[in-house]
Amino acid sequence: MEWTEIIRDAVSFIESHITEEITMYDVAEHVNVSPFYFHKGFSILCGYSVTEYIRNRRLALAGEELLTSDATVMELAMKYGYDSPDSFTKAFTRFHGHSPSIVRKNKTMLKAFAPLKLTISLKGGYMMDYRITKKEAFTVLASSKEFRYENAKRDIPLYWQEHYAAGKGKYVCGMFGINIDPQMGNERFEYLIADIYNPSVDIPEGLVVKTIPAFTWAVFPCRGVLSQTMQDVNTKVFSEWLPALQDYEFAAGYCVEMYDAPDKYPKGTEDENYYAEIWIPIKKKA
Repeated sequence: MEWTEIIRDAVSFIESHITEEITMYDVAEHVNVSPFYFHKGFSILCGYSVTEYIRNRRLALAGEELLTSDATVMELAMKYGYDSPDSFTKAFTRFHGHSPSIVRKNKTMLKAFAPLKLTISLKGGYMMDYRITKKEAFTVLASSKEFRYENAKRDIPLYWQEHYAAGKGKYVCGMFGINIDPQMGNERFEYLIADIYNPSVDIPEGLVVKTIPAFTWAVFPCRGVLSQTMQDVNTKVFSEWLPALQDYEFAAGYCVEMYDAPDKYPKGTEDENYYAEIWIPIKKKA
């Protein structure tokens, strides 16, 4: 199934169960994609995490119902998955800019959030650099921490800041950022800030040694300001490269970002020539 179909199926499932207890893992199971890749693909292609999308849709629907029915705030809170009227009111006010009572009293204009309709237009001849290469297993020295998929986009950049603030940068500069979820179905995944391991050096306290298995990798170069080029390449991988891929599929729950040394560039990771790579493990389709 292509990612266009996966997202459409996921959105249809969410809309059909919008007032039920559903999570990203339920949706991933429904579309038969591991949470590891579903979370990443949905967020990149849609601009929202699954949790954000569900929350925004519920609040938009609650706003419509507030104006068109006699349902109480308590009833709407319970219907759309909030534990109390207070928590619903706070979320509603953040989203719409006005409290439920003011909206109902003054018929205030609400924010709309329509169901996603994803259209990916594949155009022949698009240019995207990548190479497919086999790499032997390699061992890294790393800072390691588990993250929930739902909050990873927010929490991982903070983890990098914590890593350097704790002085661990003198042991691990951060050549790699590595996501690991071998079963590709867990609620959490392990994330490594890593360098190649030198076995002649003692392992500092608080760091770990991990071996990344041998894989065939699709390697995507990223050249330019790091934050922008990584996002652009990730978007192309899921919107252009994967839908057009015929011979290969994801092989395992690993994803590697490789970063060149920032001090090689006048502006560091903000330099227009800064270089990084995204590695995705792949295998021949059966």
